[in-house]
Amino acid sequence: MSTVINRTKRRHHKREHKRAANGRIALAAATALAVVGLLAWWLLLRSRPVHDAAVSSATKVLPGTPNTQPNFEATIVNPTSAPGALPEGMVYIPGGEFSMGSLDPTEMFCGGDQPMDDARPLHRVYLDAFFMDATEVTNEEFDRFVKATGYVTVAERKPTREEFPDAPEENLVAGSVVYSPTPRPVALDNHYQWWSYVHGANWRHPDGPSSNLKSREKFPVVHVAYEDAAAYAKWAGKRLPTEAEFEFAARGGLSGKPYAWGDELKPDGKWAANIYQGKFPVKGADSGEDGFKGIAPVAQYRPNGYGLFDVAGNVWEWTSDWYRADYYSTLASQGGIARNPQGPSSSLDPSEPGQPKRVQRGGSFLCTEQFCTRYMVGTRGKGEVRSATNHLGFRCVKDART
Repeated sequence: MSTVINRTKRRHHKREHKRAANGRIALAAATALAVVGLLAWWLLLRSRPVHDAAVSSATKVLPGTPNTQPNFEATIVNPTSAPGALPEGMVYIPGGEFSMGSLDPTEMFCGGDQPMDDARPLHRVYLDAFFMDATEVTNEEFDRFVKATGYVTVAERKPTREEFPDAPEENLVAGSVVYSPTPRPVALDNHYQWWSYVHGANWRHPDGPSSNLKSREKFPVVHVAYEDAAAYAKWAGKRLPTEAEFEFAARGGLSGKPYAWGDELKPDGKWAANIYQGKFPVKGADSGEDGFKGIAPVAQYRPNGYGLFDVAGNVWEWTSDWYRADYYSTLASQGGIARNPQGPSSSLDPSEPGQPKRVQRGGSFLCTEQFCTRYMVGTRGKGEVRSATNHLGFRCVKDART
């Protein structure tokens, strides 16, 4: 999932101003600065060794969920049914108890080159039942919200003089961050090379001001900051999922599997999610072996065990939890089972301690084993709350009263 847009634009404006004095355009510098934190979730953060808390036996073990990886214990699903009719477009998640987190992906086949230490230690979590949107919120759904409320997203708002007192007026232009592939192969140690801050990019214009939503009604809405997603959820009578709710739902009742659909990246030789195939991040290199080059409409792959689509790949999704790299260690140190965890009370990313960030989950169409394998079900992303990109969306949940 992000640098603070305020800081991004402030730095962007300052550098443009300096370079303008020399008669040059600062687009290259602005591009780099626009993504200082948007990709910060890919930094490697250290945590404590793997440790499991005790397992409760208060509920029934779901058949067919053996412990297939060391350190994971069986998922225990509440033996309850949905209370009445399902809300439109949502599925019932029964809740229960599971081992939350991920083993070191570098030790797994196709796990990538990042250990993702902030997703450990594994710890036991219990959740009450809830409903969850079967798909990511789409452009047509978000459009209905905007038409009903007149809501304007963060990316559509012109930065104010109060926010950026030192910026030249011509630089106070709304925009968002867009993936910009490179013309040739590059080293993957500098992600500034494939992201650009684009004036006029927003949910209506996902690739920049010349793009639109024609034929994209069923695509997930993107360029939504955290407050935009929260505003939609409130309007819809829902809320954003906690990080624990997202992972429990994404696992679909399975225990310790690396993917939302099971053990293999390509079950029966078929792609199960929209991720990147080809030489990343070269322009035109995404081969589209999974059926799509870039973002895909929702629900193009088989759902998981709970009937959820695209909980891995396609677009990153906001959760309600503040991000802390040490949060799992804190939960595990308390012992026992965490019940309905809501995340830490504040945010702290050691790589950018001044930037408030929320957890993002699921990975996106840009995830690749060459650079980022966060489509793996137990791994985590993070994003600054007022930042957005063209590979970031969301879905909602709703409490299930039994």
